[in-house]
Amino acid sequence: MGEENIEALICAIVKQTVKDWRTAVRRLKRKPGNKEAQALRSECEAFFRSEWFSFLTNADGRYILKKLREEL
Repeated sequence: MGEENIEALICAIVKQTVKDWRTAVRRLKRKPGNKEAQALRSECEAFFRSEWFSFLTNADGRYILKKLREEL
C-alpha cells in the first residue's frame, strides 16, 4: 500500500468518524435517551482524544470536537 493510499485511508476514517458523530447527535436531539446514539457519540469523541488519532494524523482531535460542538 503506497503512502497516498494510506493517507486516503486515514482521511476516510476521520471523515467517517465525523459523519458518525453528527448522526449520533441528530439521533440524540430526537431521542435523548437513545443508548446506541450515546455510545456512538462517546466512541467518536474517544477516538478524537485518543493516542491512536494522534498517531494517525497531525490534527488536533480536541479542536475538531470543539468545532463539531459549535455546529450545534
